[in-house]
Amino acid sequence: MKRKDFLYLSGMGMSALLLPDLSAYATPIDPLQALDRVDPKIKKELADVALNAAKSKGATYADVRIGRYLNQFVATREKRVQGVANTESYGVGIRVIVNGCWGFAATNQVSKDGIAKAAAQAVAVAKANAKIQGEAVQLAPQKGYGEVSWKTPIEINAFEVPVKEKVDLLLNVNDVAMQNGASFVNSAIFAVNEQKYFASTDGSYIDQDVHRIYPTFNVTRIDRTSGQFKTRNSLSSPMGKGYEYMHARPEDKVSGIVTRYKGRYDMLEDVKEAAKVASEKIKAKSVEPGKYDLVLDPSHLWLTIHESVGHPTELDRVLGYEANYAGTSFLTLDKWKSKNFKFGSDKVNLVADKTQVGSLGAVGYDDEGVKCKKWDLIKDGVLVNYQTIRDQAHIIGEKESQGCCYAQGWDDVQFQRMPNVSLQPGKTKLSVDDMIKNVEKGIYIIGDGSFSIDQQRYNFQFGGQIFYEIKQGKIVGMLNDVAYQANTQEFWNSCTDVCDESDYRLGGSFNDGKGQPSQSSAVSHGSSTARFNGVNVINTARKI
Repeated sequence: MKRKDFLYLSGMGMSALLLPDLSAYATPIDPLQALDRVDPKIKKELADVALNAAKSKGATYADVRIGRYLNQFVATREKRVQGVANTESYGVGIRVIVNGCWGFAATNQVSKDGIAKAAAQAVAVAKANAKIQGEAVQLAPQKGYGEVSWKTPIEINAFEVPVKEKVDLLLNVNDVAMQNGASFVNSAIFAVNEQKYFASTDGSYIDQDVHRIYPTFNVTRIDRTSGQFKTRNSLSSPMGKGYEYMHARPEDKVSGIVTRYKGRYDMLEDVKEAAKVASEKIKAKSVEPGKYDLVLDPSHLWLTIHESVGHPTELDRVLGYEANYAGTSFLTLDKWKSKNFKFGSDKVNLVADKTQVGSLGAVGYDDEGVKCKKWDLIKDGVLVNYQTIRDQAHIIGEKESQGCCYAQGWDDVQFQRMPNVSLQPGKTKLSVDDMIKNVEKGIYIIGDGSFSIDQQRYNFQFGGQIFYEIKQGKIVGMLNDVAYQANTQEFWNSCTDVCDESDYRLGGSFNDGKGQPSQSSAVSHGSSTARFNGVNVINTARKI
């Protein structure tokens, strides 16, 4: 079980801890206040105060982020509402370069005087830092875009949907779970709206309106006779969408031994099936350790991609700048420079993409004013690139940033964060059923679970939620206590097939932590179902 899931399951009273923006300046608001807007003309006027004040104090570069961060959390358990939280965090963060060094300051005093004082403070910080910095900051060139805007393409603003409607849905979800054999059930809906305004001395004034949503539940089934219990979490994915995500259509459902979803989500259908699956898991046999061919569903594979591909291709980890929180990376620069480091098999093509519609990481521009794009990280199995921001690009010979800069709030300094990283679908027509037909001895894994990975993102172990044994091309029953172990390079080189584009789906992390002080970001990882041959499987229930 992942730590964030443990916090979720151990008490909905901790709901505030789970909200993405953990700013000390977040304050409770009436839900209707979330619908208020700040005129971009006012934000431009305030931004110019910051930029002019910074330049007058000696800054050779400055950028300002005026941010309004809205979070809503509705949580229930069985027949009770556990908590409803609506918060707003509003303020200004100013970053400058003086004497070749960064400085940063922030304020929740969103006035001309407050912003001018913060700009002066940022300059003072930069001047102090410059006394001990050995090498000047090198920023990749960035053209100004003038006044532009971008908005998540939503159909229904989740903040416009009454809290009562969300509560009614969640209590209905819980009731369906209990009627179908659940002993306990928790359910929740998170909604996030980031209203971000960025301006810089490069000449950009960028107004963005970013939306994300995450419906989730956990079902527990207890066998009173044996004392055993099993759980099943929702198979929803957090998405960069509005409340339309909760209105599933037939084409959004992926049929199979377990119904999965893409595009939109049916929470009532999923929880009904989850309660039944939790009961089946109690009766399932324990896995026999050994080598298996794994068939990994996108609802599971996203987490393996996140930990073994997304994090080790972050350039700050490669360089050792980011080490204290979750380690560095085995994908050192010499491997990239060789131009032939075999990260995976020829079937493995992994891309970074901050433009993918519906994804958590989709924005028009990053928090340095760089227009977002898509690029290759692993091409035909070979490491070809990393993730960079403006002051890193020159290190790997890039002429421009890849747009990977993000801050979780206005009061946090922006730094390099993971874009959406996804495994590209296979080019040959291949369904999940056809993939399974060719497996002699294997395990089909659906849903994410607990994991462990070392400080270089190399040796790892991953569990899951639902496991099915495959024998001679057929699913023959459910398994328990499954986890697979490998190292990153060995695992991705064992990939022999990826299903075609018709099976492609997104998973993702609503709260991905990095940095000290820690910041949270949201990021998606897409794939089609993929096959990995000869992977070592252990029994997690076995005792020495």
